[in-house]
Amino acid sequence: MDKQNTTPLEILYQDEYLVAVNKPSGLLVHRSPIDRHETRFALQEVRDLIGAYVYAVHRLDKPTSGVLLFALNAEIAKTMSHCFRSHKVQKSYLAVVRGYTEEKALIDHPLKQMLDTKAQKARGVTKEEQEAQTAYERLATVELPYPVSRYPAARYSLLKLLPKTGRKHQLRRHMKHIFHPIVGDTKHGRGEHNRLFREKFNVHRLLLHAYSIHFTHPVTQKKLQIEAPMDSTFEALFQIFGWDWVELGIRK
Repeated sequence: MDKQNTTPLEILYQDEYLVAVNKPSGLLVHRSPIDRHETRFALQEVRDLIGAYVYAVHRLDKPTSGVLLFALNAEIAKTMSHCFRSHKVQKSYLAVVRGYTEEKALIDHPLKQMLDTKAQKARGVTKEEQEAQTAYERLATVELPYPVSRYPAARYSLLKLLPKTGRKHQLRRHMKHIFHPIVGDTKHGRGEHNRLFREKFNVHRLLLHAYSIHFTHPVTQKKLQIEAPMDSTFEALFQIFGWDWVELGIRK
């Protein structure tokens, strides 16, 4: 399901100041020294798609899909980047995680800044811990008749994740911290659960989707909520697990 393809990016919102697209899992936002071999970047594809220069105002991890916002001029980019840094943009994610979580909770756990390059690691560069908070709500659960580790069956939860801060890999690291890692996370997750989803459901991606962002438009001052439909991988899992899109209030 849903390995990276070359389908044109879906535009979710566009005006003379901003453009938002639905980034697929596996696509980098822009060039990165960590993935030097990559030749596709959302930034360039959006430029080509709309025929205009665009500026990245935030980022999504390569394996994460969903709403990705760009500005069409430097001034708007500066304003929107500040909005993201000062938490004036409300972000909502959907994730499938290992186990049954609590119904609602706030994860308040500081995270050490992650090093950006292998060169930094080699030089022994260290970074300080930063405060980090993530609220979550459990939307649905499923028990699968497959033994994993010492358990006779495998249990999973569908969560709505609401980050209150914006640290690198925050959602993935916070879910690992509470022992409910996101399925498909090869860095912070559990290999046996990732393997089960690959073998039983042909899932080859991180099951984390940036579902919506809500903010005040920097020019018109109107409230905007931009939602990104989930891809065929999520859609197939919802059907298999008996999760109802409409009942859960999720756009298909």
